[in-house]
Amino acid sequence: MRVGIGIDIHQFAEGRKLIVGGVEIPHSKGLKGHSDADVLLHAISDALLGAAALGDIGKHFPDTSPEFKDIDSKILLRHVGKLISEEGYSIENIDSMLLMERPKVAPHIMAMRANIAECLNIDIGRVAVKATTNEKLGYVGREEGVCAHAICLIEQAG
Repeated sequence: MRVGIGIDIHQFAEGRKLIVGGVEIPHSKGLKGHSDADVLLHAISDALLGAAALGDIGKHFPDTSPEFKDIDSKILLRHVGKLISEEGYSIENIDSMLLMERPKVAPHIMAMRANIAECLNIDIGRVAVKATTNEKLGYVGREEGVCAHAICLIEQAG
């Protein structure tokens, strides 16, 4: 068994859609990034890659590559899941936490969990998504950006 951790942070930006966990959430701003800036899927991808000692999301999907400009992060997560499987691992569970002052994400958590499970071809019961505010403290509290943390457990198959 191996454990991985991932953390991602993105600033809010005008003129972009807010995509978190593969779900478009109505909001006046989106997240700034080379891809769709899905902070949650990026943290999960980094956790999985780290657990398998395969580097990080920047190694596999560099932000200097036009190929990944505005790409749907579900595509990236599917690729990470394939890499994990090719290395002979199965995903036992993923636990994740969003730090976001607004908008409220609770109504979208089940859809996020379903997207993650589908991308990784695992049961939704193996995926946890939680959310909290930052009690108006720091960049999250000032609504300047969003942070996501993820931890995962993978196991050598067979």
